[in-house]
Amino acid sequence: MPASADRAEQLRTVNGFFNKLPGVEDQVLWGVEDHWATPAEFLASGGGDCEDYAIGKYFTLKELGVPVSRLRLVYAKTWRASTAHMVLAYYSVPGGDPLILDNLEGAIERAADRPDLIPVYLFNDDELQYVVNGADGARYNALSIRKWRELLAKLALELTY
Repeated sequence: MPASADRAEQLRTVNGFFNKLPGVEDQVLWGVEDHWATPAEFLASGGGDCEDYAIGKYFTLKELGVPVSRLRLVYAKTWRASTAHMVLAYYSVPGGDPLILDNLEGAIERAADRPDLIPVYLFNDDELQYVVNGADGARYNALSIRKWRELLAKLALELTY
């Protein structure tokens, strides 16, 4: 099986695994407005919201050997959800049209086929990039996102056991 077929199978398997978990708002599950769960918290709690799905998929694919340069967590606006939404983007080629792994959609689709998603910013371990009028904007250190820093700190504590 070619490497691209292996990668496609990884994406489908990881997307399908996490999408089986029920969607639960942070206020209901955690008693707070916005909580970014580690993959272990997400699985142990038995559900989560959009960023929990995207984060779980991100770290799972990273552990399976997908380079972080191919992955971006995408904070977006969408008319399919009443609030902002987060998905995971996979770039088979740098700068190409990414594949979108989304808990609102079972199938993995190209970003070009998801006009409902309007990216605001995207990030991974290495950088944060804003999107301005549909074009690449300024780049920053991803640690400038407070919730990302907090998530990484929780993850580091989980990994010390």
